[in-house]
Amino acid sequence: MDGVPTPLRCFRDCHSAEMFVDDGVQTVTSVEQKKVERSIEEVISVYKQMHNLPQPTLLREQHYQYLKKGLRHLSDAYECLDASRPWLCFWILHSLELLEEPIPSAVASDVCQFLARCQSPTGGFAGGPGQHAHLAPTYAAVNALCIIGTEESYNVIDREKLLDFLWSVKQPDGSFVMHVGGEVDVRSAYCAASVASLTNVLTPKLFEDTTNWILRCQNWEGGLSGVPGLEAHGGYTFCGTAALVILGNEHMLDLKALLRWVVSRQMRFEGGFQGRCNKLVDGCYSFWQAGLLPLLHRALFKEGESELSRQQWMLDQRALQEYILLCCQNPTGGLLDKPGKSRDFYHTCYCLSGLSIAQHFGNVDLHHETILGSEENRLAPTHPVYNICPEKVAKALQHFHRLPVPEDRRQPGAPATDRPSDPDAASDTLS
Repeated sequence: MDGVPTPLRCFRDCHSAEMFVDDGVQTVTSVEQKKVERSIEEVISVYKQMHNLPQPTLLREQHYQYLKKGLRHLSDAYECLDASRPWLCFWILHSLELLEEPIPSAVASDVCQFLARCQSPTGGFAGGPGQHAHLAPTYAAVNALCIIGTEESYNVIDREKLLDFLWSVKQPDGSFVMHVGGEVDVRSAYCAASVASLTNVLTPKLFEDTTNWILRCQNWEGGLSGVPGLEAHGGYTFCGTAALVILGNEHMLDLKALLRWVVSRQMRFEGGFQGRCNKLVDGCYSFWQAGLLPLLHRALFKEGESELSRQQWMLDQRALQEYILLCCQNPTGGLLDKPGKSRDFYHTCYCLSGLSIAQHFGNVDLHHETILGSEENRLAPTHPVYNICPEKVAKALQHFHRLPVPEDRRQPGAPATDRPSDPDAASDTLS
């Protein structure tokens, strides 16, 4: 493909030729880009002076302690995330499963009980007890419960009312609003498709016209925007592509244009990914962007593009791992956006998720692993569609597919109401 960058170089081989050139025209963007590159140069220089190790090390124990503490106690700084509490559960639990740290049964049960209190009487989950149902915390809560993967966790989810809630936020054009009376964007389509498929409430009628709406979000750049007509963005691109994978329609995208756009988002000098053209590197896009590549690999292969799907330039796995391990780890635990930023559970989750993708995404042999540094750096693999470990996805699908699909008799935008369970509900399942 024309226009695709050549493979990046790892940090130890970084050279000024890989750095940003402003062609003599200084802008706010170019100044900030150069500032980031200088900070990364400093990080690399300090690392080389302080360490004899040829490769950086994952600070497993520090991250584990940071995450373990977060499950039981959060500082006052997290008060602003009162409407995102299921997200905190997901970010922490997923980070722990990537580190292959077991979740004590008592803690798992406490999380289940808390998320049950976040479940709305009319279906779906809210950002906290007593709040309104919202698709984003619904996605986070379902993922967290699937990570726990016990009968108690599965039984928290009221599937009939979940389907009611999904119908209440479905729009006639195929899109979804994030909550009743809320905004439309492609995140909502992904959150709806993800929870519907994991819990076996996905029905063709529920996602009627959703594919066409998502396809309208792919723009001239090749990536996807939040709504049709806007700028391509890594998070929205992942959400739209993953939703189409769940619906079995990813082949309807312009896959080559999408591939060209996403591989161009890996930064030549930093090794990490930016979210949009001319933006700065950010550790969270280690997943939102790199996580697209296994999906594209699979889609291109299914479309007969076997040679294109195997190209090594899809992702420089070692450069991405170096960025995360050198520039995104807080020495006392937790991961961050870039040097100079603070750690948080969001970036911890998505930096580790991106690290997992970089380790386990093999371009030629799908079972091949590329682990930078010692074997101690190895994380568990993550599922590139749902971003929880593959065995947890399989276990949840196996559990919920033993149950009938709730009867689908709602219309877009109708208010969610209580209804009696129907033992004769349709029993069709996902293929």
